[in-house]
Amino acid sequence: MRKEQHHKGWNEIKTNDSWAIFKIMGEFVMGFEKMSEIGPCVSIFGSARTKEHSDYYKLTVKITKSIAEAGYGVITGGGPGIMEAGNRGAHLAGGTSVGLNIDLPFEQHDNPYIDSDKSLDFDYFFVRKVMFVKYSQGFVVMPGGFGTLDELFEAITLIQTNKIEKFPIILVGSKFWGGLIDWVKGTMLEAGNISAHDLDLIKVVDTENEVVEVLDDFYKGKSLSPNF
Repeated sequence: MRKEQHHKGWNEIKTNDSWAIFKIMGEFVMGFEKMSEIGPCVSIFGSARTKEHSDYYKLTVKITKSIAEAGYGVITGGGPGIMEAGNRGAHLAGGTSVGLNIDLPFEQHDNPYIDSDKSLDFDYFFVRKVMFVKYSQGFVVMPGGFGTLDELFEAITLIQTNKIEKFPIILVGSKFWGGLIDWVKGTMLEAGNISAHDLDLIKVVDTENEVVEVLDDFYKGKSLSPNF
């Protein structure tokens, strides 16, 4: 009897997994349709826990305001902290402000600076990550936690393996990121686990002007289009 119950439970799991495919497809279709209508954008990553009075929050607002004024839209994860600051700067400049929201049991809620017609909701992290990569002309990475590092290293890996076109990855805050970059160069590179040219597209900066300069220098004479 117990064996039969076990098999029944396993079959129910398999059936649920099969039906989940349609929900996943629906999220991809929704994301592709909405994001394809939006022009060139830059994705902003960073901690959801960063407070409004933080220097990095204020710097993020300045950065995304400058990015919007330079003609790029801004994409964030749609939540609080650095994400809110990112949408806030774009909103202040009258630029495109996109939020890719994720359903989480804590931390995540829509911020008020996303354009009403550009707020997308996702249940699956991996679908949401495809949207960030496919429709971004660059990543601006502010100080953050595990989620920020996840987005950063996934982008580097996709570029390294030629799965997507190259785009600039800009780390903001030399004090915050310096130790990581030193370890990557001094340990990973020294061990031969990566190549020196894998780091060519990573820039570490400290000001909003430097961010825009990196983006403009990279795209001088190049087309702005989806990445795969």
